[in-house]
Amino acid sequence: MAHEVLLVEDDKSIATVITEALRDEGYDVTACDSLAARDALLAARRFDVMLTDVILGDGDGLESIGRVRDAAPDMPVIVLSAQNTLDTAVRASDSHAFEYFPKPFDLDELAQAVGQAVANRPSASSADGDQDSALPLIGRSPAMQGVYRMITRVLRNDLTVLVTGESGTGKELVAEAIHELGARKTGPFIAVNMAAIPHDLLESELFGHERGAFTGAVTQQIGKFEQANGGTLFLDEIGDMPAEAQTRLLRALQSGRIRRVGGRQEIGVDVRIVAATNRDLEPMIADGRFREDLFYRLNVVPIHLPPLRDRREDIGALVRHFLVQASEEGLPRRQIAEAGISALSTRRWPGNVRELRNVVFRLALLARDEVIDVTTIEDCLPQENMGNPHDAREVFEVALTDWLKSNRPANGSLYHAALASFERPLFEHVLRETEGNQLRAAQMLGINRNTLRKRLSDLDIAPEVFVRRR
Repeated sequence: MAHEVLLVEDDKSIATVITEALRDEGYDVTACDSLAARDALLAARRFDVMLTDVILGDGDGLESIGRVRDAAPDMPVIVLSAQNTLDTAVRASDSHAFEYFPKPFDLDELAQAVGQAVANRPSASSADGDQDSALPLIGRSPAMQGVYRMITRVLRNDLTVLVTGESGTGKELVAEAIHELGARKTGPFIAVNMAAIPHDLLESELFGHERGAFTGAVTQQIGKFEQANGGTLFLDEIGDMPAEAQTRLLRALQSGRIRRVGGRQEIGVDVRIVAATNRDLEPMIADGRFREDLFYRLNVVPIHLPPLRDRREDIGALVRHFLVQASEEGLPRRQIAEAGISALSTRRWPGNVRELRNVVFRLALLARDEVIDVTTIEDCLPQENMGNPHDAREVFEVALTDWLKSNRPANGSLYHAALASFERPLFEHVLRETEGNQLRAAQMLGINRNTLRKRLSDLDIAPEVFVRRR
């Protein structure tokens, strides 16, 4: 007997495409376009899995998930949403959804998720309720969707996370989101910037010290590990740790125990570790500057934050968010014209989101009119970062120069490091051109489809986000 699938989707074209794809896989699909129709079907029939949109004509598919749990407590739910924000991804996770797919998505992966849901049939509990959290991460670009999905996957466990990305991309915001939305949100969140602490004081800062442990240690000091007990310890710029401190950190991660500098007694600590770096750690491992075993201990769940140039479609939302922030901090209330957004979107943004925020605050302060337009931007900002969209070669050379300035790979590894850096935007561009069709993408690239799939998996690129629905 075919497995029964309930599809709740008010976009008829999307509902038709999903229904046909799942029926081709052997599923018996019943589609409806409202919460009322959904509730009536659940009361009358038993379904093996439900796929639901979030925003429907008569309500919110996630807010009403409690009624679904009452009617079918063991039925897996897969959430489909065009509201591609971190808030939606977290709400889907909080509702114990089996999987969350931002639109557009890959039909093959959706069918695979349906099969896994039917096979596993995990028991589901009542929804925890909607959490109206002030989430710091903003953007609905395909690049950010992978970040949101990875964050939701680590909220209900204590796996160590390594966040990578250029300076200014928001790595600490990811750490804060994991803490504030996860099971440790009632505990402390302690952040340590490894690059800001003198090397000879780093171990004392992390593990604490006893009185008299060294010159100047006139009192006992509790280290960051103990301060973060029961919560999250964010180790920023982990690539700047000296070798001896790396050894002690590895021991603490392996044993869950630390010893203060100058102390004899080991102290048990219960902390979740989120580390971050803007460096490529693998070349540092190759030339002995970073411990390989520590890297694997930290890199349990990797999350890569894209640079702003790879998510330019998010610039408008970010600018408007920062204008609100600026007014809340006492600067004049401003708006921005669409032409102003377009002008800002052509800039190089080597400082990423942090630079964009500073620029927006400057515009809010210096603009003469309430609405920021192109003239205001040209008057207030230097021109050296303006890209020339008509000169593709110049834009590419500028990007390469920026990369070379911000990366210092070990001797003999520059070629491979540069290729690895430019591989992601190349694959994303080809997937965008082919609308997520992996066979056509592999043909365009001149590589085997299996090779493409492996590289996409290694780079954590989800091809389904590039699929365009008509």
